[in-house]
Amino acid sequence: MYRDNYIKALRTEMLEMVAEQLTPVAIRYGYSDVPLETTIKWRPQVLVLGGYSSGKSTLINEFLGAEIQATGQAPTDDSFTIITYDDSLPPDEPIKVTESRDGKFLLNDSEYPFETLKKHGQRFAAHFRLKKVNSPFLKNLALIDTPGMLDSITERDRGYNYQEVIGDLAQIADLVLVLFDPHKAGTVREIHTSLRETLPSRTFEDRVLFVLNRIDECASMIDLLRVYGTLCWNLSQITGRKDIPMIHLSYSLKKSREISKDQEMSYLRFLENQRDVLKLAVLQAPRYRLDNLAAFVETHGERLAHFLEALISYRKRARKFGLKNFLVAFLCCLALGSAVFMITMTAPPLAGTDLIIKGVIAGGAVIAGLLAWAFSLRRFFYKRFLKKALKNTSSLTALFNQTRKDNWEAVRDAVIRYLRNTEGKFSLRDVRNDFSVVWQVYERGSKEIREALKELEGLSIEEETEFFKARLNLDDQGNPRGVTA
Repeated sequence: MYRDNYIKALRTEMLEMVAEQLTPVAIRYGYSDVPLETTIKWRPQVLVLGGYSSGKSTLINEFLGAEIQATGQAPTDDSFTIITYDDSLPPDEPIKVTESRDGKFLLNDSEYPFETLKKHGQRFAAHFRLKKVNSPFLKNLALIDTPGMLDSITERDRGYNYQEVIGDLAQIADLVLVLFDPHKAGTVREIHTSLRETLPSRTFEDRVLFVLNRIDECASMIDLLRVYGTLCWNLSQITGRKDIPMIHLSYSLKKSREISKDQEMSYLRFLENQRDVLKLAVLQAPRYRLDNLAAFVETHGERLAHFLEALISYRKRARKFGLKNFLVAFLCCLALGSAVFMITMTAPPLAGTDLIIKGVIAGGAVIAGLLAWAFSLRRFFYKRFLKKALKNTSSLTALFNQTRKDNWEAVRDAVIRYLRNTEGKFSLRDVRNDFSVVWQVYERGSKEIREALKELEGLSIEEETEFFKARLNLDDQGNPRGVTA
């Protein structure tokens, strides 16, 4: 009870921190089109990726305990399917789909975290849907099934940018499964793009699990070892990593029963526990949620601070450029006034006029020059300054380590977009105030959350109980202090 209450309180605290302090700033500057908390307020999610014949739907059906997703050797489903829990039926009811919803419903219902996917258009919405299933496996998480990845496919073929979609889904998922089959162990082009570019930029390495599925199709243990070695080699080339992450093994329980009498396939009995290991890893997704929420606060706090830092830098440079230009223009206008005054002293028509008149004429030339600068030349030079800054936005911020380079890569387009939309004209004071708020969330708020999670991990049951009592201000009976049961 204490643990559940504390975790719930901590999760609520994080959501409030994002909603009240990060979201207003993010929306004000175009860092995000929707509230940041939209993507983290729902239940834990597991994204399932893989080639069209890697056995995604079969694996999902085995998890759920019923034939929910269509299966087959050829591509059978080209939709993104959110599979979530329905607790409205009695526990003894057969497992089945109890409700289906289309993409338009999902993308416009604030209960679900998919509003950010609206940008992918109507064609994507037509290939996006939700299924509610009364499977106990889904009590604490949701699964996201995806269209199989192919070799020769383009955005024009699908009608939407597939890599962008899975990138957005990976960003809100707590766990990503990437499935391979023995016949194409890591050689599909879209998988290469996903592992090399999309996933590293949108999620963390520890959230990605690799699965060699359908190993029952290997003719023998030697064949399986060759396939496993091939996949390891391909992953090392794709990811560019020297250390190969753990690769889970899985196969269809139904298939294993059909071939149980085949002596060549007897090696499968030694790998039966691998399915349970994988299932347990997927069921651990809710445990990662708090850590992922903390990472979410840290990541967006740091990136938003970097975003505002670049705007502050630009505004400072723009002010300095404006002041320098004004001084140059003022000196040039004074020189013009002096030249006009000298002309009035020597030119025949004006040489005999009073000095006051000559001074008025020279002063008028100075004022005319300043007006010409203010209403024409100043804008011209400022536009050139803005154009130059947009071409070299990386000079607006110091990129002294890889973390800052990664953060800048994530926010650079948003910085460019904001500068273009505002033409670089915004309040430096407001940006500094917003930066102070965001930096406080990043520096203090996220670290306090990490400290709480660290304390939570190292506690025994007895210590944990006392810890929760202290954090939640409970007495020995579990009641709030000052309140009798």
